Formats: sequence, structure tokens, C-alpha cells
Amino acid sequence: MRRMLICLGAAAGLAGCSSDIDELRQWMDQQRKEAKPSVPPLLPPKKFLPQPYEAGTGVDPFSTQKLSVAIKQEAAQPSSLLTAEINRRKEPLEAYPLDGMAMVGSLTRDKQRYALLQVDGLLYQVKAGDHLGQNFGRITKISETEITLREVVQDAAGEWIERTSTLQLQEKGR
Repeated sequence: MRRMLICLGAAAGLAGCSSDIDELRQWMDQQRKEAKPSVPPLLPPKKFLPQPYEAGTGVDPFSTQKLSVAIKQEAAQPSSLLTAEINRRKEPLEAYPLDGMAMVGSLTRDKQRYALLQVDGLLYQVKAGDHLGQNFGRITKISETEITLREVVQDAAGEWIERTSTLQLQEKGR
């Protein structure tokens, strides 16, 4: 009997909860009907008018011909940093970029310091005054641990300026 009363009480409690759920559903339906969205309408897409490419017959801004003309014009100016660089014979190590070179040692002979460079698996001996790298680099100083060189490069404005670069002695594990 007791069990029956407990079951009957539980069923009555659940029946009371169902009326709350019905009320909640009615309120939600009413709110959905009353809510008006305030989204502005989308604008139609702009009309695309294709333009024909007409610069195809012009000079390529990255052509080597245009660059060589610019370098020759710079070299023709008497105050240009490139004057001496353009008119001299290129040395073999000027064909390689600096990041492809590794200083592997140094030595002193007849009070003259030399550096040993490894490029493409070959060993080269260089001294102060030699040229290397692709930016008109000239060795200014050699120490036991690094090579200091002066390069001539273009800045953001297109002017030719000097900058100092170094090649550090590479560890054996490289």
C-alpha cells in the first residue's frame, strides 16, 4: 500500500510539471511570433567591368637589360660608388652569394693574414683587398674568427650605398 501511495504521489508530481512545460512552450511560441528581426537587406553586388591588360607591350621592370642600363647610367656619374666596380675585371668568388660561402680558417704568411673560404666544396685563399659576393664586396679586414667586407648595395630609394658585412668562422660540426 505504501508503495502505491508513493507511486501515486510521484505521478501527480510529474503531472504538475507537465503543465509548467506547456506554459513555457506557449510563451516561447508567442515570443517567436512577436520578435521582428531588424536585419538590413543586402545590397546587390557591384557590377564588375573587366579592363584589358595593356602593359604587355611595355618594358619588363625586372629585365636584366633594364638593370644593366641603370647600372651603366650610375657608373657614368663621376661621384658614383659603382664607377670603379663596373670598370674592373670580376674575380671568381664574385659569382657566389655570401650565404653560400663559409670561412673555415685563417693563416698568416709573411705578416699577411689570409682567410680560407669553402665555396661549393672547394677551398679558396683570400686576403684583404680581394673581392667576393654578388654585391661588389671587397675584403677590408681579416681576423682569426671573421672576414669584414664592404659591399655596395641599393637602398630603398634606389641610391647606391656602402654597407659592412661579415663572414664568421664556421664550427667544425657544420
